[in-house]
Amino acid sequence: MVGNRTRAAIIRSRQITGLDPEVIAELVGLIGPLWQERHQAALASRPRRRAVGAGAKHKLVFVDRLLATLVHLRHGATHDVLACWFDVDRSTITRAISEVRPLLAQQGCTIAAGLRLRTLA
Repeated sequence: MVGNRTRAAIIRSRQITGLDPEVIAELVGLIGPLWQERHQAALASRPRRRAVGAGAKHKLVFVDRLLATLVHLRHGATHDVLACWFDVDRSTITRAISEVRPLLAQQGCTIAAGLRLRTLA
């Protein structure tokens, strides 16, 4: 899990994500509710085996999932490197990127194969 200081440094540094902090805040506002809806729909689609709120909590909050995806798209960082950086398992990063990338594409933020994210356009 990334601390608040580290998260703020990643957001402030345009070299890391390729985007201004205002754009990242806009993406969080646009995509965050979509991610939450999908997550809740996935939970509701299967029968409940435990009480509401029971079970493991997310080790990566949505903002960290978005940042990991943006860094992956910008620099092509491997999932192993991102897992070390965000202090989670590689499978958590893989799942996070596979959840966030389609939501970015829904908002018109697509990346062609072989290209690296330089700006939101």
